[in-house]
Amino acid sequence: MTKPHGWIILDKPLELGSTQAVGAVKRNLREAGLLGKGKDKLKVGHGGTLDPLATGVLPIAIGEATKLCGRMLDASKMYEFTIGFGTETETLDIEGAVSETSDHRPTLAEVEAVLPQFTGPIEQIPPKYSALKIDGKRAYDLARAGVEVEMKLRAVTIYGLSVRLERSRETFVQGVSTSLDTNGLSEITLRATVSKGTYIRSLARDIARALRTVGHVTMLRRTKAGPFTLKQAISLDKLNEIGKGADITDYLLPLEAGLDDIPAFDLTPDQAKLLRQGMTLDEREMIGNPALNGLFLATENQGSPVALAELVDGTVKVVRGFNM
Repeated sequence: MTKPHGWIILDKPLELGSTQAVGAVKRNLREAGLLGKGKDKLKVGHGGTLDPLATGVLPIAIGEATKLCGRMLDASKMYEFTIGFGTETETLDIEGAVSETSDHRPTLAEVEAVLPQFTGPIEQIPPKYSALKIDGKRAYDLARAGVEVEMKLRAVTIYGLSVRLERSRETFVQGVSTSLDTNGLSEITLRATVSKGTYIRSLARDIARALRTVGHVTMLRRTKAGPFTLKQAISLDKLNEIGKGADITDYLLPLEAGLDDIPAFDLTPDQAKLLRQGMTLDEREMIGNPALNGLFLATENQGSPVALAELVDGTVKVVRGFNM
C-alpha cells in the first residue's frame, strides 16, 4: 500500500491535548496498516499546539509533510475567543483559581474603542501557566510548584481584531440586560488574526485591563492555521473511521497544501534528479525560466513534490527535500 504523505486537519475537541491528537492519528494509521515499522515507520507531528481547553484547527502532518511543521508553526493563526469580564484567573482561562475581581463591566462601544490599541505590533507578557521554558523548565511546572517567575515581554503582531457581534448579541440577549450597546457586558466574543507566539489568554487579560476591569478566556477556538481552515477540518469521529477501514485519501490533504503561499515550478526529470541528490541548479538552465525569487515548491510530473527550494542570485538550492 502506498505510504500516505500529507495533512490531516483535525477539528480538535475540547480537553484533548495536541500530543494526544497526534497519538490518535498514529493509532488510526496503525490500525489501518499504514503506519509502518522500524525505519519505514511514518513520522507524525502537529503544526501548532492548541491548549486542551481550546478547540478548532489542528494541522497534523504525516510522512514527508512533517518536514513542513516548522513553517506551519511560524504561520499566522485566526481565533475566535470570548472574554468573561469581572474575574481574572491564575491561568487566564476557566481552569484556574480566581486571582482578581472587578465590578466594572464595559459597554460594546468601550470595547470597540479599545481594540485599535491591540492591533498591529504589540508587546505582551505570556501567561505564567504556559509551555515557555525558563532556565530549562516549563513555566507552568514552576507556577504549579509555587515558584515565582518573571515572564518577559515579547513582541507579537495582531493583524486583525474585531468584535464578533452575531455571537456576542446571541449570548447577551440570554442574560438580564436587553441592550448590548449601552449596558455593561458580562462577556464579549472577538475575532483575531495573529502572528506566531501570540498568547490569546494574555491578549484577553490586557484588553480587559485596558477597559478598567479584569477578565479571562471562557472560549477559545482556532478557525485558521496557515492555509488551513475549519472547512477542511474533520472531527475525531471521522478520524477514527480511518482505523476502521475508511480510505485515508478521503481525509488526507496533499503535502503541497501546506505551501499554497509560495509558487510552484515543474522540473525536468534530470533537474529533479539533481535536486534529490542535493545538487544545485542554475536558473538559466530551467526550462521556461520561471523568474522566481526566494522560496518555491519544486515539482516533477505536473505537481509531484521534489523539494522546497530557494532561488538566490540565480542558483537554486534545496531547503527541504521530499522522499515521496
